[in-house]
Amino acid sequence: MKIFEANISLQVCEFLKDFFNNTSSFEIANQKILDFFGINDFFENDNDFKELKKSVSIVSINSVAEPDRAEYGDFQTNKDLANKLAKSLSKNNILPEIIIEPTCGKGNFIIASLSNFKTVKKVFGIEIYKPYIWETKFSILDYFLSNPNDNKPEITIKHCNIFDFDFKNISKQYPNEKLLIIGNPPWVTNSKLGSLNSTNLPKKSNFKNQNGLDAMTGKGNFDIAEYITLMLLDVFQTHNGHLALLVKNSVIKNIIFDQKDAKYKIGKIEKYCIDSKKEFNVSVEASLFYCQLNSTPSFQCNELDFYSLEKKSSFGWLNAKFVSNLANYNETKEIDGQCPFEWRQGIKHDCSNVMELERENECFINKLSQKIKLEEDLIYGFLKSSDLKNTVIQNTRKQVIITQTKVGQDTSYIQHLYPKTYNYLKSNITYFQARKSSIYKGKPHFSIFGIGDYSFKSYKVAISGLYKTYHFTLVLPQDNKPIMLDDTCYFIGFDKIEFAVYTLILLNHSKTEEFLKSITFSDAKRVFTKDILMRLDLLNITKTISQKEIEEQINFLNNKYDLSINLSHWNSFINTITPQKAKQLTIF
Repeated sequence: MKIFEANISLQVCEFLKDFFNNTSSFEIANQKILDFFGINDFFENDNDFKELKKSVSIVSINSVAEPDRAEYGDFQTNKDLANKLAKSLSKNNILPEIIIEPTCGKGNFIIASLSNFKTVKKVFGIEIYKPYIWETKFSILDYFLSNPNDNKPEITIKHCNIFDFDFKNISKQYPNEKLLIIGNPPWVTNSKLGSLNSTNLPKKSNFKNQNGLDAMTGKGNFDIAEYITLMLLDVFQTHNGHLALLVKNSVIKNIIFDQKDAKYKIGKIEKYCIDSKKEFNVSVEASLFYCQLNSTPSFQCNELDFYSLEKKSSFGWLNAKFVSNLANYNETKEIDGQCPFEWRQGIKHDCSNVMELERENECFINKLSQKIKLEEDLIYGFLKSSDLKNTVIQNTRKQVIITQTKVGQDTSYIQHLYPKTYNYLKSNITYFQARKSSIYKGKPHFSIFGIGDYSFKSYKVAISGLYKTYHFTLVLPQDNKPIMLDDTCYFIGFDKIEFAVYTLILLNHSKTEEFLKSITFSDAKRVFTKDILMRLDLLNITKTISQKEIEEQINFLNNKYDLSINLSHWNSFINTITPQKAKQLTIF
């Protein structure tokens, strides 16, 4: 049955019918509910009282379709999982006096807490969605009607946006009580909520203090659950107690990464991996983030299976290095250093309908199925992450229009030198104007990013940032022009093919793969980033490979891809990748 779009049990419905027959006002009703069940302000006002009284008298068993809750990042924790989680905390002798559920939803964590923690004196639940407020209250009534002898703490369920709730007030009121923060914050990012025009957002701020370009191009995008978790740690880190929140794995990784600078007073940090598909029917990697408050700051996290409690690995900070697998990292840590070449991201244009083309005889076809003729000078071969499957690539299925040779370059030259291309771009200008990223504001028409001298290097060694394949690709010129990559790819550019091939062999070595696996997170949105790739010390990798192995790999590539590479440039390569202060070192 449903009332106010909230599920209500027959037991609660019958109770409320009888209750209203013996209660004349909402003030009296609130006092009775507080006395019987411990719930503060069950009715917010007289209108709530009258509406519920009317509704229970005419309630039917007809179901109401659940509304779309994507705006709130709403993945409700089922009762069984919430109970298992609370029970596991209870078995670890966690005995809270104060329960805080920052986004209580339908109240399953509150019910699980009432059931498993008999020491609770006060419960605080916050929820923005009014039907869930009612469902939580109904569930609490149902629980105590079924368990009348259980401990009845004082319960406050607050209807408001979590970002407007004053948690500091709770902190001040209860500075010494044992605390448990438990729940499941929204699993969406600020950009996702922004695209939905949601009001369920914190005040706009660059809360990680990213620099301007990073904040504009993606690093400033954050998970709402991460914001909520850090907000709670800010307030309650010095309180005695624990925090246990279900969040995406990326949130836990980010918190541990930021812990080096933030130094939150949290210890015994653990990540309990859950089966998100089974529990929430979503393909998102998520876990229980657990930590003890008011502790000496810890900078590492143990990863366990939630169901078996078997330890899987540990990740975090080790000697100023952030590592995804501490045990495996020790086997390859000598590779961790500074890459002598700068890794770059590929082209960002955000206008694939117009900028990306396929060649058809002497014409090009865009994603709008328009067939056009263009000058060849600004057309380059183009690779995306999904194209980087082979070890060597010298032909592409797609082409891209490159309108600039450096960021911010004036593009008016196109009209005079390449009129066909200019007319084509101008005829589709609405697509460029629709680009949402602020990086294009105030920039010349048809601007692109991720472009510079490095983009026009003839030879590139590249890897996809998105895929979980620890495999690097050699990208050769096509039609005597360098091939471009999109912004999901990372690459190093070279003028000499020999340097590119030597680098490729070093990066595809098994030792390099082992090292990368120890510092990358396979469930990350981008497995590889510039920060990760810049840690590859090529000089130290050469020390793990024999000259015989290098020669064997060169011969393999020569035979398979019709190359003509030898080791005649090896000493020059070693000299190039050797830091200035260590030039006296000789390899082989």
